[in-house]
Amino acid sequence: MIRDDPENHRYVLELGGEVAGLAVYHLRGSRLYFVHTEIHSGHEREGLGSALARGALDDVRGQGAKIVPLCPFIASWIQRHPDYEDLIDQELLEAINRGK
Repeated sequence: MIRDDPENHRYVLELGGEVAGLAVYHLRGSRLYFVHTEIHSGHEREGLGSALARGALDDVRGQGAKIVPLCPFIASWIQRHPDYEDLIDQELLEAINRGK
């Protein structure tokens, strides 16, 4: 199960009632800045990172929000799934990348 945990600014992936992974974000206006994704030890290579990314981004899409994928995992996942590129605030992401 994947759920938003807005009080802790993260999406959580739970297996058997325990947290198996999370995707951390910062909310600024109507933009979610994804900054970190992790799958807990013992659950790597099970496809859970992809499930977490898809679940979180589907939820964002349902809210009508946009994202700024600063997390390398989320950014690369979207590159492999271009049907999610419409969620990215490209102008803001490019401005951030220019400032680096």
